[in-house]
Amino acid sequence: MATETHGAEAVSTCVDSHGSAVGMPQLCGDWIGNQVFWLVITLVVIYFVLARIALPRIAAVLAERQGTITNDIAAAEDLKRKAEEAEAAYDKALADARAEAQVIAQKARDDIKADLDVAMEKADAEIAAKAAGSEKAIAEIRDSALANVEVVAKDTAGAIVAALGASADDAKIAAAVDAQLKG
Repeated sequence: MATETHGAEAVSTCVDSHGSAVGMPQLCGDWIGNQVFWLVITLVVIYFVLARIALPRIAAVLAERQGTITNDIAAAEDLKRKAEEAEAAYDKALADARAEAQVIAQKARDDIKADLDVAMEKADAEIAAKAAGSEKAIAEIRDSALANVEVVAKDTAGAIVAALGASADDAKIAAAVDAQLKG
């Protein structure tokens, strides 16, 4: 390389007489071979560190994550299937309950109607019995009223005849009242 000797010191084109770098040492042509050597060594070390240590760990983490994701997806599908089965069972139970409620309601309506029919027949029988009793009482009252009308008419006719100053016997008054009542 191009080194000059000034007395006992060796000076290169990249270093001045005081040992300081001239310009940017990375761009010094005298050191390029040395820099390339250390670059290759560093890249080989980095490659082996990545290939033997870091990348297997990263691959293991990625594989573990993929396994976890796959297991979670399978579990989610299983839970979804179970939820759909539970929903179907719920819908069936709900439909069965509604059908049973309809049957119970219809039976209750039929029982109520039967009870109502029995009560209506009983009430009709009681009303008919009371109506017959009332008709009998009315007939008795009518008959007694007619009998009383005849007695009152005979008494009234006798009183009118007596008030007019005449005398009439009871047989004639009774015959006249009976003839008038018959029509």
